[in-house]
Formats: sequence, structure tokens, C-alpha cells
Amino acid sequence: MKSLEQLVRPNIWKLAPYSSARDEYAGKEASVFLDANENPYNSPFNRYPDPLQRELKKQLSKIKDVPEDMIFLGNGSDEAIDLCYRVFCEPKQDNVVAIEPTYGMYKVCADINDVEYRPVLLDEHYQMNADKLLGAVDGHTKLIWICSPNNPTGNALQREEIVKVIKGFDGIVVIDEAYSDFSAQKTFRSEVTSLPNVIVLNTFSKAWGLASIRLGMAFASADIIRLFNKVKYPYNVNLLTQQQAMEALKDPFETDKWIKMLLGERTRLMAAFELLPICEKVYPTDANFFLAKMTDAQGIYDYLVGKGVIVRNRTRVQLCNNCLRITIGMKGENNELLSALRQY
Repeated sequence: MKSLEQLVRPNIWKLAPYSSARDEYAGKEASVFLDANENPYNSPFNRYPDPLQRELKKQLSKIKDVPEDMIFLGNGSDEAIDLCYRVFCEPKQDNVVAIEPTYGMYKVCADINDVEYRPVLLDEHYQMNADKLLGAVDGHTKLIWICSPNNPTGNALQREEIVKVIKGFDGIVVIDEAYSDFSAQKTFRSEVTSLPNVIVLNTFSKAWGLASIRLGMAFASADIIRLFNKVKYPYNVNLLTQQQAMEALKDPFETDKWIKMLLGERTRLMAAFELLPICEKVYPTDANFFLAKMTDAQGIYDYLVGKGVIVRNRTRVQLCNNCLRITIGMKGENNELLSALRQY
């Protein structure tokens, strides 16, 4: 890969980050804090949170098996996605390459940051061709976006093709593993210590059942994480979010139990969909959702809304014509969906 200095925007490389009161003092011995213009009343909410979430990263490091200095925590994965553009991509000059279809925020953030976005279509099986992806690269390509398991298709991409991209690209490869907890495929997070040009994204929103606290993770080299911390807002993860995440990490086996139940329901629900006359195809999935090709996705979607059952209509997404995306719910919710569809 190119050196990190070659890849990072020059102004970001030279940036002197904002120094907060809690950055300058990181000790635990003090009992009187008169440094951050805080209100002394209403403890503990009157104090600014740890800007680097040290205690949370310490616990997360044990569970994810990634060193603490290789972990970034943000306001959802979307903050890490945006930081990739802000750190590496010069507006109106650089570009990024991504699989298509995939998670929409990669393009939204490209548009916000005024960076050219180059989508490369997956094949009819929703798989990626590494040579085609690398063929879209030029001298101004800074990032390649790969989501696996992919959204909205649900399937894990072939690992050997991802490895081919990592080895063949001299920029940064961002691998979004938001749904990896539901997949049997080996994660790239487990190898990130030996992959200096890879950023792996993960989230508390899916398997951990904590979408409302907005906590995303990025795993990368310590040098990349330092750049993220330099550019992020000082207190990007609030105290309540940090506390709730710490509480969840105390019992990871509860999350494992949820995953097993959801995988069981996924198998049952997909099998039931295959028997529906209004379903033409159920696509393979490695996530907590699946894609189903229907006879009339828009009509069925509207009908379900009328029944108070909400799924996602993906028919306007490339390669997903007449497809609904179905999230796996609890058994009762899934039964309600099937009951409505059998009466359509």
C-alpha cells in the first residue's frame, strides 16, 4: 500500500486536534475538577465523558480480541464512515469505489463530502468480482467499500475475492461487518492487526440489540485510529451510551442466545416464504434479514403497511427489482407477518 501520509489529506495530516480538558488530564487521583467549566451539581451527568472511552475499549478489546489502540468508537457506524471520507478523500479530487447494491450511507457520505462515488455491480448471485472492482480504480481512488454480509442482499461475499482486493489495492479497503455475528464466515476483524490498509466496521445496533444508543466501532491500525481520534468531535460518545454498552458487555452470552434464536427463526421464516405463492425466490443470507423476490413487491408492501406490518421495499435498488427485505423478528412477529401474507 501507499504510505499513510500519501493517503491522508495533507491538511488532516498537519492538523493540530482540539485539546479538551479531559484530554489534558487523564488521571484518576484528583477529586476536585475545576478545569472544564462544568456545573458542580447533578453528578455524574454534569461531567464531560471520557473522550476516548478508555474503560469501554478495555472491555471491548477482550471480547473482540483487538488491541485497545486499534479500536475507534463513534456515534453509530455512520460516524466512522464519514470520518473515512474526511480523513482520506480530498473533495472534488479523490474518488471511492464500492460494490452495488450495498448500504446507502457510503454514497450519501460521498455526496456530502463532494467525493466521486464509483459503484460496481455485483453479479446475478450478488457476489463481487475483485478484478471488476479493481478495474474501477485510478490514481485518485482512496477507498474501496465492501459490506459483508452485504445489505440489502444479506449474503457474505466470497472471502477470496475480498482478499484479492486487499492485496491488489494500494489505498484503504473498508470492510463493513455489521452483520458478521450472524454469519459463519471468518471475520476480517480477527486479522486486522496484520492488515495495515484495512478498516473493519462493526456496530452495537444488530446482534447486541442496542440500536438506540448509537454506538459504532472501527478496527484498524493504531495509526489510522489516531487519525480518526484527531478528526472526530471531542466528546462524540456520551456517558449514557458508554454506560449502557459497558452493561451489555458484562453478559455477552445473552447476545449469543439472541443470535441463536434469530438464526432459528431465520431458517423457519425463509422456509415459509418459499411456500408462499406470491414469493418467487428467497435469496441466501448470512445476516439477520433476507431478501425475497415477490410477484408484486410494491402491492404487497402497501398491503402489509395496512395490516400494521412493516418490511422494507427494495424494488428501486439495482438488481433488487420486486424484492422485499425481511428483518427476522421474534416468533410472534414473524407469525403475524406470515399470517398476513397467506391472506394476501
